[in-house]
Amino acid sequence: MNESSTRPGRSAEVATVTIEDGIRKRYDDRVAVEEPLEIRLVAGNERRSLVLTMRTPGHDFELAAGFLFNEGIVRSRDEIAGISYCLDGDIEQAQQYNIVNVDLRVRSLPDLRAYTRLFTGYGACGLCGRESIDALEARGLDVIDDPTTIASETLYSLPERMRSAQPIFERTGGLHATALFTAEGELLLLREDIGRHNAFDKIVGEAFLAGKLPLAGRIALVSGRASFELVQKAIAARIPVLASISAPSSLAVDLGERFGITLVGFLRGRRANVYAAPERVI
Repeated sequence: MNESSTRPGRSAEVATVTIEDGIRKRYDDRVAVEEPLEIRLVAGNERRSLVLTMRTPGHDFELAAGFLFNEGIVRSRDEIAGISYCLDGDIEQAQQYNIVNVDLRVRSLPDLRAYTRLFTGYGACGLCGRESIDALEARGLDVIDDPTTIASETLYSLPERMRSAQPIFERTGGLHATALFTAEGELLLLREDIGRHNAFDKIVGEAFLAGKLPLAGRIALVSGRASFELVQKAIAARIPVLASISAPSSLAVDLGERFGITLVGFLRGRRANVYAAPERVI
C-alpha cells in the first residue's frame, strides 16, 4: 500500500515577472502543484468512480482513506483490502498517478445512493446543515465526551509551530495545512494541500490506516476557515478541539455546540475566540 517514490513534486518552478516600484524583473518562482485525483472504489468485479478532487500530489492514499472514512463509506481499516494507483495500460501515463483504486473486502459495492453529491465533484459543500447533522447521528456519532484540556499559553503557540513545519508553504505561499498536536503542544503530524479539506483528510487518513483512530485527546489546527465540513471531519475522528487561524462559519459553530467540540477561531498572536465548548481551554 506504499505510495510510489515516482510521484511528482509538490511544488513546481515557473518563470514570472515581478513589478516593484514600476521596475520589472524576471525570475524563477515556485508554485504549489495542483492536479486532479480520482478516487475509485473496487469490490469484486465492480468498479465505481466515486469522486474527483483537485489536490496537491503527495499522501494520496491517506487522502483517499481519510475521505472515505470521514464520509462514512468505510468505518474500519479492515474494510479496505488495499489502495493502489491505477497503472492500467489503457490509462494515459501522465494520469496514472492521478487515479487511486481503493479495493474493498466485500464482493459488491455498497449502496452509494446517499453519496450522489460526490459523483459530480468534491466541492466540500455538503448537504444542507440539518441533513448533514442527521447523517452524522445516523452513523452513531454522538457528543464528544472527552476531558482533554489545553492551556491558553499552549494554544497561542500552535500557529507558529505549525508554520515552522510547512516546507512547501515556505517555498510557495500557496498551501493550506492541518496539524495534529497533543494537549501539551507537541506536533504529531502535519499535512499540506492546496485544499484545506484535503489536508484534513490526509491527517485522518494517516491515523485510519495506522489504526490510531479515534484521535481522543488531540488538538487539530487548520490554516483556513473553520467550515461546517471540517467540524464534521473532526467529529468523525473524535477530535475534541478544532482550532483555526481564521473565522468559523455559523453552521460550524452550531455543529460544534451540538457535538461538544471546542471550536477556536482567529487564533493569532496571544488572542483566540472560543465559539463552542470553551471549558476545555484553561
